[in-house]
Amino acid sequence: MTLKARCHCGATQFEVTHAPEWVSDCNCSFCSKRGALWAYYTPDQFKLTTARDRVSTYQWGGYFGTHHHCGVCGCGTFSQFPSFENGVVDYDAPRISLNARLFEDFDLGAVPVRKTDGRSY
Repeated sequence: MTLKARCHCGATQFEVTHAPEWVSDCNCSFCSKRGALWAYYTPDQFKLTTARDRVSTYQWGGYFGTHHHCGVCGCGTFSQFPSFENGVVDYDAPRISLNARLFEDFDLGAVPVRKTDGRSY
């Protein structure tokens, strides 16, 4: 089941191979201001379906991750980071976190929300 997502204006669109089983509500300084609920995927499960030049990128801190947003409407869309499972940074296991609020025709309210303590990293 392919699940499609888009920013507010539609200039940035992407799709994933399946619906998330859960989403993350992160309390780090960036995510708490952004207000996204994150669904996690591997790079092979994600496909950007619009031109890359419509996507703007923000990096901060140690510059090991990238936060993307639509260059037209400004919606936060997806981020790319190494895996942080088990509290250890794993550069060999890249992850893409998608703003699950952007999924189309998807009941986000039916998906469990996990609290993530991103402030501790």
